[in-house]
Amino acid sequence: MTAMDATLPAPVRALAQADFSAVARSFGDAGFTVAEPADGILTIRRPGSVRPAVVLSVGVHGDETGPIELTAYLLDALAREPDKLAVDLMVCVGNIGAIRAGKRFIDADLNRMFRVERGALAGTAEAARADVMIAATVAFFADAGPQRWHLDLHTAIRPSVYPTFAIVADLIEPGAKRALVSWMGEAGIGAIVMNPESVGTYSFYSAEHHGAAGTTVELGRIGTLGQNDLTQFAQASRALDRLLRGEPAPADVAMPRVYKVARNIIKLSDGFTMAFGKDTQNFTSLRRGDEIARDGDTVYTVQHDEELVVFPNPDVRIGLRAGLMVTRAD
Repeated sequence: MTAMDATLPAPVRALAQADFSAVARSFGDAGFTVAEPADGILTIRRPGSVRPAVVLSVGVHGDETGPIELTAYLLDALAREPDKLAVDLMVCVGNIGAIRAGKRFIDADLNRMFRVERGALAGTAEAARADVMIAATVAFFADAGPQRWHLDLHTAIRPSVYPTFAIVADLIEPGAKRALVSWMGEAGIGAIVMNPESVGTYSFYSAEHHGAAGTTVELGRIGTLGQNDLTQFAQASRALDRLLRGEPAPADVAMPRVYKVARNIIKLSDGFTMAFGKDTQNFTSLRRGDEIARDGDTVYTVQHDEELVVFPNPDVRIGLRAGLMVTRAD
């Protein structure tokens, strides 16, 4: 951590440093079963009852600091009245090493490590961290009841037509999926992409292997720890606080616009180039026949009347997704 961090509010500084001591003490004193199964992971359970089980993860990318601030303040408020916590909760601060270094990752993208085949990335710091997170997630969900959530909170590098949006594992059980989509409407999420297959993300792993309503949520723009505009997270913060406290959901919320994956654009070689600049917004609309990218002799073009590009990034490693093409589903 840098010298500037000494000026951060105590809850934010503690969570960014994966220090759960104050929160753990408060919930432990209130009769909860509290554990820290690994560095940066806290579990809080109410013994003798079956409650919704919620995994809340932040900092999977070390430079996405807004969700750390949001979560720090929510945890601090709940720790002051711990009996208000109505769920069993696992809080995971993902890439601790990268957060401490002020970087996006140490060796490679942690949010591509939640799969069996890691290839040349198997020996990276992020592969080892993913194994730790997987083990904690397995243990947390092992005795959980049927209501299971995993909200993996991020912020986007680039601007977006929808300032807030989410990627949802399409294999989620229909009832749980409806509840998740409704919560995202409450949280002010403008669009969701129903994703049929994993590219190694943490939330898809929880959905696929533990039956959780898993989603990767992009909450506005990336920012510096302690300098984030927290107003961009206000609606999501209220919705999350309501979920953790088990309070009734609002009766009438605006639903997100729903998209489905048309295909993943995979980078095959160092010759990969995209047909648009790095300032291209997420959900930029392209028309049939428009060029998306070139990779040697392979040319990717739009195959539907309209496709929108999400997460365009030509700088990913070979073999990883360099862009996600989506179409309207609603």
